[in-house]
Amino acid sequence: MHLMYFTEQPMSAYSEQAGRDFGATALMFPNTNFDPVAGSRLYNEYIEQYMLAEEVGIDGIMLNEHHNAPFCMQAKANIFAAILAGMTKKAKIVMLGNPLPLAENPVRLAEELAMIDMISKGRLVSGFVRGGGQEQLATGVNPAFNRERFEEAHDLVVKAWTQPGPFRYEGTHYQHRVVNPWAVPLQKPYPRVWIPGVISKETIVWAAQQRYPYIALNTSIEQTKKIWELYDSVAAGVGYVGGPENRGYLIQVHISDNEEKAIENARQFRWMQGEFTGLAHPVWSTPSGYGSPTNRRAFVEFAAGRAINPRGNTSFEQQMADLRIIAGTPKTVVAKLKRILEETRPGILALWGNDGRVSQADSLTCIKLMGTEVFPAIREIAKSLDLKSPFEANAPVHLKYSTDLAPARAAAAAE
Repeated sequence: MHLMYFTEQPMSAYSEQAGRDFGATALMFPNTNFDPVAGSRLYNEYIEQYMLAEEVGIDGIMLNEHHNAPFCMQAKANIFAAILAGMTKKAKIVMLGNPLPLAENPVRLAEELAMIDMISKGRLVSGFVRGGGQEQLATGVNPAFNRERFEEAHDLVVKAWTQPGPFRYEGTHYQHRVVNPWAVPLQKPYPRVWIPGVISKETIVWAAQQRYPYIALNTSIEQTKKIWELYDSVAAGVGYVGGPENRGYLIQVHISDNEEKAIENARQFRWMQGEFTGLAHPVWSTPSGYGSPTNRRAFVEFAAGRAINPRGNTSFEQQMADLRIIAGTPKTVVAKLKRILEETRPGILALWGNDGRVSQADSLTCIKLMGTEVFPAIREIAKSLDLKSPFEANAPVHLKYSTDLAPARAAAAAE
């Protein structure tokens, strides 16, 4: 099993009341609320967390990015990946990931990632995401072209990594007279690609068609089982059997040497979820054209007060009961994670350990206990359940992108 540490890197040093008064803290929340002094402190604290994660034997460091929102300070995940490529020695640098539709030049993105792969000596896992709806608005990208740009940018990045240049590329959204990147990845044919997501069936189908591992982001046990059912059915349609090496799971888990402190700190996960100061308005999160009509309607109904949040956000107590948030001492946490492993059978597990205004001291304690007490026990459980990671299973990194798969893709999408 591949075990990772993750934090959303929140910019928690701003006025809660200002967020409440504005009604949302993403996209349109004025950046006058940002404090660069606090930001500098926080960035360096996150580096300290990542370095400790490697020191205590955690397999991978998971990175992501968001824009125009204090719940995530990473405006460009590749910057942190580049820092860690030089500072760490063993941990995988797992990008989950670069929002492809925001890329105006996928060839330059391919070069950046190739540099990270070479500097890290082949430790890059290059995940790709569609990006949130608000990201499209923040960067001036038409949400209706989100999926088209995602798939086309992916194909161009892979082509830049694998096809000798120079060559010309003429696509619908990207045109390059000369593609001839001098920096190409150390890993061959190219770095592993993992795809994270929450509720988009189309992304699950696409990941399975590519044979890319899919990482379920903090979904419930039942939602996760449905994701694997869909993934496995598509996998069968394109000629392989899905298993733990194709499955990843991210869950919010805070660990402490004290049960009460762990639960109190775990309440800070609700800070990111919006209980304290809110996030983007649901219509900004899912602008017209960004997702399927069904998902769009669900979010609009939620915004109008006629339905619950389609992502299933509920009370802290309910999420604890459903194991969507786990908190406690190592013994408590291992017992609950064991149930998740037994029911969802992932080969990749990421613990989202710290959020909101959890102190640096408590964050470091969480990471230390994660690496020294929780993950060793999880590795034994995973071994007994035969939950192999993509690295352990020696599964093909990916299927070569080929138009030969087009008929299978169309059939799977129609199911």
